[in-house]
Amino acid sequence: MKPDLDKTVLPVHVLLGLGQLAIPAYQRPYKWGLKNISELFADIGSHLDKSAYSLGTVVFHARVDGGDTWLDIVDGQQRTLTLLLAVKAIIACRLGTLKRPDLVRTLTELGPAIDAFMARQRFASRISEVNLRQNYQQLRRLVDRPEFTEQHIDFLLHRCELVSFVLDDVSEAFQFFDSQNARGRDLAPHDLLKAYHLREFADHEEALKAGAVAHWERLQSEHLETLFASYLYRVRQWAEGKPARYFGKEQVDLFKGVNLDRVGHFPYVDALRIVHRCADEARTAFPFHLDQMIINGRRFFEMAEHYQRQVSAIIAGGRKADGGQAVVLLDAALTPQAGRILRTLNSYKRRTRPGDRYVRAMFDCALIFYIDKFGTQGLSAAVEKCFIWAYRCRLRQQVVQLATMDNYVLKHNLIRVIHDARRPDDIHALAWPTLTIADYKNNKDNAGDAKDELVQLFKEMKYYE
Repeated sequence: MKPDLDKTVLPVHVLLGLGQLAIPAYQRPYKWGLKNISELFADIGSHLDKSAYSLGTVVFHARVDGGDTWLDIVDGQQRTLTLLLAVKAIIACRLGTLKRPDLVRTLTELGPAIDAFMARQRFASRISEVNLRQNYQQLRRLVDRPEFTEQHIDFLLHRCELVSFVLDDVSEAFQFFDSQNARGRDLAPHDLLKAYHLREFADHEEALKAGAVAHWERLQSEHLETLFASYLYRVRQWAEGKPARYFGKEQVDLFKGVNLDRVGHFPYVDALRIVHRCADEARTAFPFHLDQMIINGRRFFEMAEHYQRQVSAIIAGGRKADGGQAVVLLDAALTPQAGRILRTLNSYKRRTRPGDRYVRAMFDCALIFYIDKFGTQGLSAAVEKCFIWAYRCRLRQQVVQLATMDNYVLKHNLIRVIHDARRPDDIHALAWPTLTIADYKNNKDNAGDAKDELVQLFKEMKYYE
């Protein structure tokens, strides 16, 4: 069994025709929902021009029981069950009206294997039963639509492929299952985005794809995780007045945009196409903006690289000019006050507390968004405004948690103000209320706040009395 299937590319019709498929009892429930179904069919529709389309991997444990060898699905259950339901729906809804004899023959041969699997398989979880039933009804609706043509059916059966691996040792299978599931080592959100956008590269961009992957792999995984979760995700959400507490797999769609080679000629895409083409013709950097529609594929990786550099510079707090005291941020010399703010934020003694990290993230997000929109014009004033806005929360709160940060931003949303601003002066003209010692709750043990570096900055800037 193993030599035939291990490390083998299986078209969907071959995978579903395997009569020994089984879902082991230790598997998680089937949790794919209607959104996953829609994404699968959207992928099928947008890749019809390809000779083959990879749907990922499926890992089997070859289990011998009563002289029969069964292929327990260790990894790939969600995809395999969804494909099985899709083909079952096609058989139920379309088999009698198909004109192509080869499709009729393939589906007729698959029917008994699918029926046999459904008859013998038992699902311990009620969640699996509900999702299987719901998804099957949705798939029946999708495959019965006139735009789901025989070409789509052929593509799904013969050109959609999975790479199969077969494990002989049950302990190896459990170890694999444990590492992928019980220990939570599923792909991180940024890894899912990497896989998605690699598939979105145009066929003529293979050399560029290699360069994008090489740069991505040079970045540490935790840096990419921080870039998306702490900055890019939060700015995009807060700019729309939405909460931004957790960035997980359910939120990755926020960084999926349009494929310019496959999306229709809609008016909203015209501007993206023009800028995309002009940037290539002029051989200049693409003008990214944090709240713009993302162009899939190459531009996504360029965007991540662009903001990684920008975020790193801001977090570092700039550099000293020519060895002197003046601070330079993104090649712009800051005023002494703005430079003092950045130096203090990178040096005050309580900066590593969780609450202080949350507040620093607020400051960084606001400053990143300002620079993203207005460049370095009026940068020093922007540093001051972002500092007072963010660290008012720190001084007024004894404890700052994730929810504290998120609620504060949504109530006093400087990110949204920057989003709506037309000129830097719209930000510089903002006035924040002055704090008093009665507002100060940052550290109750620090009586009189004489040693609090943040309070000293507020006093210098006339925001504390």
